[in-house]
Amino acid sequence: MAPNKVAIVGAGAVGASIAYALMLKDVASEILVVDVVPEIVKGQVLDLSDVSCVSSTKVRAATSQEAGQADIIVVTAGAKQKEGEPRTDLIGRNYKILESVIGGMQPIKPEAIMLLVSNPVDVLTQMAQKFSGLPQKQVFGSGTYLDSTRLRALISEVLHVNANSVHAYVLGEHGDSQFIAWDAATVAGKPLLEFQEIQNMDRQQVQDNIAGKALEIISLKGATYYGIGACAADLCESIILNKHQVRPLSVYVPRLGCCLSMPTKFGYDGVEEIYEIPLSANEEKQLQSSAASMKAILDKF
Repeated sequence: MAPNKVAIVGAGAVGASIAYALMLKDVASEILVVDVVPEIVKGQVLDLSDVSCVSSTKVRAATSQEAGQADIIVVTAGAKQKEGEPRTDLIGRNYKILESVIGGMQPIKPEAIMLLVSNPVDVLTQMAQKFSGLPQKQVFGSGTYLDSTRLRALISEVLHVNANSVHAYVLGEHGDSQFIAWDAATVAGKPLLEFQEIQNMDRQQVQDNIAGKALEIISLKGATYYGIGACAADLCESIILNKHQVRPLSVYVPRLGCCLSMPTKFGYDGVEEIYEIPLSANEEKQLQSSAASMKAILDKF
């Protein structure tokens, strides 16, 4: 039977947005909400239970140990970066939080899929693979799926085609060293770089805008959660329905020796295949640079 009990660990805005989007999809039998603050859990569960007018998915509060027995465990818990705080300090704090959160779930259901949404997602995904004891293929992160969604939306507006017809990826780190794989991007099998509209674009500016959109949203309203909520819910649905979709996910890439976003086929058994797509020499250099920055951070833990 396909997995359909989803635990969401972390009941803040991101966790609640994932639960809400997943309830609207109506594919999970039950959503378990877990957080260290019981009042937040109670409030979110009471609010989410009102979605029953359009969803048959049940939602309830749960313990960490119950979360460990879910079919899909979505981890959104983590510390936010303080103003002026070095990234390594943030990672150090989240390392301890993640170790505690996953430790509280043990023993984790052997068949469970763990989806990391907390940032920095690539580093935390690799840490979660170690802490959880699950096979690497069952632990992956949302990676650059949201960044790629933003890219496809932008390209769709420029070319006046549906975003689902744009095949383009943001790869590497979900962060400063991410890059757009322009050489492999297509619409209707035609390379994106052959379109006059794309040739006329400032592609570096496009990359900067995609990478900086989250910061713009945060500066305007304090946080981002709807986009990642939709993306994480889509990933859960893909697992539950065993869709074998290909998404740019944060996965362990053996040749790079760390977790980074690559086009990945996945289903209810987890990661099934990681695709190496054609990259230009400069894009491959950017991918290697992304990997080097990740490994430098991981070496400290």
